[in-house]
Amino acid sequence: MILNPWRLRLLIQLDTLGTVRAVAQAANLSASSVSQQLSVLEAETRTQLLERTGRRVRLTPAGLILARRAREILDHMTAVGAELRSLGEEPAGLVRLGAFQSALHSMAVPAITRLAETHPHLDVELLELEPHESMPALRVGDVDVIITTTDFVEQPLGPDLDIVPLATDPIVLLVPPGHPAAGRDPADLAAFADEPWAFDRPQSYMANLATRLCREAGFEPRVVCRFSNYLMTMQHVEAGLSIALLPGLAVDPRYHVTVRRLAAPVTRTITAAIRRGSPPRSAVNVVLDALRHHPGHPELSPADSHESG
Repeated sequence: MILNPWRLRLLIQLDTLGTVRAVAQAANLSASSVSQQLSVLEAETRTQLLERTGRRVRLTPAGLILARRAREILDHMTAVGAELRSLGEEPAGLVRLGAFQSALHSMAVPAITRLAETHPHLDVELLELEPHESMPALRVGDVDVIITTTDFVEQPLGPDLDIVPLATDPIVLLVPPGHPAAGRDPADLAAFADEPWAFDRPQSYMANLATRLCREAGFEPRVVCRFSNYLMTMQHVEAGLSIALLPGLAVDPRYHVTVRRLAAPVTRTITAAIRRGSPPRSAVNVVLDALRHHPGHPELSPADSHESG
């Protein structure tokens, strides 16, 4: 019996994402195409992998077993391919790295740039993924390493992942240069209850965090704009149209905004994560080492520990 890796990945995605529609969106396919490919996989395995409950489809016990084993199968295939390419020499092959927006220019790109000089046979594919996107992508095998945060409570890092602490990063308040609070430090959020706010996309890490911090300060923020791009947020603040809460890592000195520490400090822990139990790959380890030895950022402090479960 020969199993098609692409169909196995669709099965893994169904196990992780829960619905055929979600798998179709993630794979950029139609729902009917996903269902057809999963039916082919059933024919290949001569086993019922799916069962319909009402209008939804779920995995049978056999489907769950294959989905779990498929992760191991695909990880081993990737590892074997890398070993064949390197033949015991320097790390080689493809490593897919997912990173959230503010870590791209400050951590991921510098690491990849250094690796291009020291390991020319290593290819690193970089994808912009926020924490709510990167953790499911890691679990289904769409990426090999992610830069994320342990503070994203909506999707916690579980025992199926190994984490490597990288740094700590404060959450800061951004106001226009001429704002009355521009000269005050630290900032009490309760004093900004009547201000117009710039927020990230709904249900994103920063949108949820900013909402929670404002509510803890006793008010519901008046959100006047939402940007998925932190540079757009800073441009809006610079124009005097809003104020915002951002990670210190995201602050770009090219924008004329005033950065204020919070009176009640909030710090996020930045980590790298890989799937636990996947075969060791020298290429992945090299990427992790490059991320651990990032050159730093004015708002960034190195993590104290490099090992965690």
